[in-house]
Amino acid sequence: MPALLDPWEERVLADPDLLGDIAFAVGTPFHLMYPARVRRNVAQFQRAFAAAGVDGVVYYGKKANKAACVARACAEQGAGVDVSSVGELTAALAQGVRGDELMVTGPAKSAELLWLASRHGAVIALDALDELDRLLGAGLEARVLLRVLPDGSDSRFGMTGAELDEAVTLLAGRERIRLCGFSFHLSGYDAAARAELGAALTWRCLRARELGHPAELLSLGGGFGVDYVPARAWAEFTEHAGPEWFHAGKSFDSYYPYHFPVPGAAMLAAVLNHPVAPGGTLARLAGEHGIRLAVEPGRALLAHAGSTVFGVRGAKTRRAGAVDAESGGGLPYRLLTVDGTSLSLSEQWFGSEYLPDPLLWPRRPGTDSGAGAPTPTSVGAASCLESDMLSWRRIPLPRPAEAGDLLVYPNTAGYQMDSNESGFHELPLPPKVVLHETDGGRMRWALDAR
Repeated sequence: MPALLDPWEERVLADPDLLGDIAFAVGTPFHLMYPARVRRNVAQFQRAFAAAGVDGVVYYGKKANKAACVARACAEQGAGVDVSSVGELTAALAQGVRGDELMVTGPAKSAELLWLASRHGAVIALDALDELDRLLGAGLEARVLLRVLPDGSDSRFGMTGAELDEAVTLLAGRERIRLCGFSFHLSGYDAAARAELGAALTWRCLRARELGHPAELLSLGGGFGVDYVPARAWAEFTEHAGPEWFHAGKSFDSYYPYHFPVPGAAMLAAVLNHPVAPGGTLARLAGEHGIRLAVEPGRALLAHAGSTVFGVRGAKTRRAGAVDAESGGGLPYRLLTVDGTSLSLSEQWFGSEYLPDPLLWPRRPGTDSGAGAPTPTSVGAASCLESDMLSWRRIPLPRPAEAGDLLVYPNTAGYQMDSNESGFHELPLPPKVVLHETDGGRMRWALDAR
């Protein structure tokens, strides 16, 4: 499963000193962040809106990565930030995101979060009628969206059609709370479903206007795919992979779709340009009725914006299918132990495996070029738990990894890095190292401000 790499990632791997110098200075494991790629990803979404002739706004789903440099990159590129806690709100403000560029989401928001959001002029996506009651009871001035529970969904988030009608009626004539529109989130990556629900909610906006509400904003939510690996590798894996590919015969029920043919901003373009009834596209429908469209990507704005680096502590040889020291078993493979834990590679949070191949550093001529025979390798963490594995799958590394080598997991900025990290075993959390490119093309690094 060779990972698709950005030019900056290739340069870092090719540099004979950079990763080693960082490891010497901060220890391992550590996370690399490249905020220039975040700005590029935001710009691609913005261009998709512009190409479709849509008045659109991008909100970064901050839960996907806590790094301060990401919020700063969004502020620099003119994107807002989607936050769900007091900590996320204040962290975004600290990086230059203006209050009116914030969208506050999540269920049953605390009184403190509602107060701060109101004070800063953020848009608040209300999840339930009792949340609206609390906002009204507090006497706050606020801009709000009503989050929609899609028909047929069993999600715990959002309001039913009857609840939406009640909220719209309840807010009619209120001067202190401005109903800006509606929001939704759909699981999966079906562009047509997003467009069709967006069109249906456009008509709900128009009905709300009949009661005097502005209803000029519609958020299409997040969930825009990321392309991690080539199509051919993904097809081969999904067709042939079985427990025999994994250490200890491990198996998983499902995986993230690591190959996605229409990722990120291209998926947004597909949503905007999808035909919807009674005619035209979602983009045209929104434009005709003066509705601003919003999106809340997390993972997609972090695509190729970071990697995670572990230090190899030790290695042993095992045989596939062997059950004891005398049985012989199948083909030999390496079983590494790296510092840190799989909590810093959070796909296991979803009961699954992070599949893009890690890369071994330093690179060595004659092996990393593909000339050498691959070394099947599974990767375990430095804990006492059998289940603490970074890679159950046997990865085809270009050479046998040894203590002192670095193992670089690419494209981990979206959810992988810190969604599940903890101080288990009283190990320190891996620092985030921010890479900046000078005018001369040299890479410089500093610790993230957070």
